[in-house]
Amino acid sequence: MPAAIETEGLSRRFGARLAVDAVSMTVPQRAVYGFLGRNGAGKTTTLKMILGLWRPTAGRVRVCGLDVGRRRMAAARKIGALLEAHGFYGNLTGRENLALTATLLGLGATEIERVLEVVEMRRDAHRKVAGYSLGMRQRLGLARAMLGAPPVLLLDEPTNGLDPDGIADMRRFLKTLPESTGATVLLSSHLLGEIEQTATHVGVVDGGRLVLEGELARLKAELGPELILRTGDGARAASLLLAHGRSPVAAETGLTVALRPGEDADQAAAAITRLLVEGGASVFAIGPRERSLEDIYRRVAGYRSPLAEVA
Repeated sequence: MPAAIETEGLSRRFGARLAVDAVSMTVPQRAVYGFLGRNGAGKTTTLKMILGLWRPTAGRVRVCGLDVGRRRMAAARKIGALLEAHGFYGNLTGRENLALTATLLGLGATEIERVLEVVEMRRDAHRKVAGYSLGMRQRLGLARAMLGAPPVLLLDEPTNGLDPDGIADMRRFLKTLPESTGATVLLSSHLLGEIEQTATHVGVVDGGRLVLEGELARLKAELGPELILRTGDGARAASLLLAHGRSPVAAETGLTVALRPGEDADQAAAAITRLLVEGGASVFAIGPRERSLEDIYRRVAGYRSPLAEVA
């Protein structure tokens, strides 16, 4: 079975600037693939080449086994896309906007009702889009992308501008799409927290290069376990840990300490607590910390901030 999306050595140059540099990525079937990177890292340029909107300077793209460069229209029919610009007619209803796209695709009213049901918009489909909230416009955009049941959905920053309730709704919806529709989702974002709570696989792009790719659970496991420590004197605690061969890292809630290969977490916590207390540093709490996407990103993309958003 071919990958849903596969690129080989994909590059795009704008004059002297190399915006995308030899990106080779693989998006498995029925995955939610988080495409992660800073603003300007090359995400949107890569997406436009996948969609066939821009020709690559080098390399190639395959969608469901179809070469985009050679069979652009056939490959385009395999993808439904939600980009930042919605392009809806505000004076038309949600259903009427979908009908315009459905007519171009040769689809009937039954398909319009199907996608409205999937995105839970049938109750509001009779209203004019000018009166829609941003979250409703995003869901209508998803409905339009799903017309014709394409096997691949490509979504660029789908939670951008949404309020907390809208973000939670969008996140919950995207996680269920592969199971409910059989679609593969390529989700582009610069928000670590949104990707971590939604994606099954991730690809990290930095400076136009794909610097990491894989199943999120496996990438977390490869980092190894660590402890999180809260203390009354962070500087003193860090100094004591460094002097005894540990490598503490500052986090939002204290210090993190990676465990050594094969080291038992409970025994390590007891030893570290004893070391710090004997050294005059109080310990408020210590325990295991689950590895996060932030940890992965920090290692491969030069991430420095402890905040959960890449600006």
